[in-house]
Amino acid sequence: MRKNTMALIVCMVTGFHLSATTGSATDAVINEIPDAELVGSARLTFLFWDVYDAFLFAPKGEWSGSGPFALKLTYLRDLTGAAIVARTIDEIEGQGFTDRSLLDRWRAQLSAIIPDVSDGVSLTGVRRADGTVLFYRGHTLIGRVEDPLLAERFFGVWLDKRTSQPELREQLLGRAS
Repeated sequence: MRKNTMALIVCMVTGFHLSATTGSATDAVINEIPDAELVGSARLTFLFWDVYDAFLFAPKGEWSGSGPFALKLTYLRDLTGAAIVARTIDEIEGQGFTDRSLLDRWRAQLSAIIPDVSDGVSLTGVRRADGTVLFYRGHTLIGRVEDPLLAERFFGVWLDKRTSQPELREQLLGRAS
């Protein structure tokens, strides 16, 4: 409760808005994660371009890497699915994962799921308690991954301690002031 109140105050002071189209839990999140609440949110900016707003949801707003959670990205610019997948794989490699055959297999799996996006489009990854990941574009299921290691590494891009964006991670986890 205290974290959510602080997040709201930060949003009001900074002018960052959690609107129904960007910061609310989607039906998919609500259906897959009982008592889903916002843990934290952040905006990724690269140089001077805003790329996406990220929102982490978990039961009662308490994230656990082993529990169910959802990460929603609302894009603020047009990007190809291929570029998103390439960046994801680069980030996984940057965290020290070097198994080339697995990386190639994961690239193929993600390429079959991740679509091109335009400004305002949301993609949501829902990690279920069993390690399965469901991917949604808006409210539409677009794919699933049943490889727990891929799930761990995929979400690690944002949530692992080795992320290239530690400040964004802290904001998503509701730890940033």
